[in-house]
Formats: sequence, structure tokens, C-alpha cells
Amino acid sequence: MPEHHFISFLRKRIEKPLPGKEAQKKMLPVPINESNARKLTAPDDATPSSVLIPIFMDEYEQLNVILTLRTSGIHHGGQICFPGGRSEQNEEPLETALRESHEEIGLTPLKVQILGSITSYYLQHTNNQISPFIGYLQEKPVLTRNPNEVEEIITVQLHSLATEDKLTNERWDLEHDSFDVPYWDIHEVPLWGATAMILSELLELYKEFLEEQGK
Repeated sequence: MPEHHFISFLRKRIEKPLPGKEAQKKMLPVPINESNARKLTAPDDATPSSVLIPIFMDEYEQLNVILTLRTSGIHHGGQICFPGGRSEQNEEPLETALRESHEEIGLTPLKVQILGSITSYYLQHTNNQISPFIGYLQEKPVLTRNPNEVEEIITVQLHSLATEDKLTNERWDLEHDSFDVPYWDIHEVPLWGATAMILSELLELYKEFLEEQGK
């Protein structure tokens, strides 16, 4: 199957300045009390973590992103996330993303073409600095979830997110404040928070691609 034009676009585009934190902020939960605004700059003692953004083209020539629903008993349990986690000692960020993806969903590292990394994201309440890597799979992968970590493997078409038909916003009571929370309504569990903010930058690049193609 020929490579999707967006993947060819990404290979070159990712080497240039990225949309960055301004793109991430489009999906940032905003506190009603401004003094509770989240910090987006990581301190020196932040824990290094990585995620993989796996993309594949389906039989309809549509690009799909692979996500996971975490099991309830683990960190970020019950939330939709990219496969990934904290780095082990002396582990490079990309190694972390590939190792965690293999452990969580059975994704074979050798089948992943790494297109590059996009803007890192600082998750304040866990003090994690997350490095996201985009990985392209030439065909729909056969995946096996680790039931200790993953409740469900979720795939969603990239274009359906870019059209914003599934984008919504609600006021939630979180921690010690109420927040206006943007999220994608793609599942009975909302796609929000750090994962949505990271995905938001990828979607900005996808929209650039569509504009370049005149679509």
C-alpha cells in the first residue's frame, strides 16, 4: 500500500518549527480560578516520560491513531492515553516510547517507522515531562493488549478529529477547582487532558497539510 501523502508531508514538516504550546493550549482545561492555572514549563526535577503516537492507514485509505484506555487500577487509570510511560534508568526517550508500546499493546518496535518527535508536554500534577514520538505503521497492526495496563485498544480516524465534529466543552469539578474542559467525544470515556493537548499539535500539522492540498 502506497504511503499516505500526509505521512510524506510529516517527514519533512517535523524538521521545521512546530506549532508547539499554542497548539497544545487549544485543549487545555482552564480553571475558573485563574490562580489555579497549570504550569506548562517543566522544572529541572521533572520525571522524563515518553509516549508513542502510532498512526496507520486502514483499508479505506484513512489514517487512524491508536490510543489506549487504561485499566482502573494503575496510574491515569480509566483515562484514554497514548501508549507510553516513565523512562527507566539510562533509557533514551524513544526507547521508552517503543518499550512501553510493546509492553502495553504488543506493538513490535521493528514495524514502527519513527517520523520524529513533536513538542514535549509538562504534566504538572505528576511532575512528568512527556516526549511524544510519531510512529507510522505501513499496515493495520495486529495488537494484543496487556490486561494489567490496558482495558481497551481504541482507534480513531485522524480526519474525524480534525473536522471538530466530535469536539465539545464542559465544566467539570476537578481537584480543588472547576475547569472548562475541552474534549473529544469519541468514546464513553472522554479524550481530554495531556493526551488531547499532545494530539492537538498533530492535528494542527494535519490541518496545514489539508490547506497545502487545497482541501
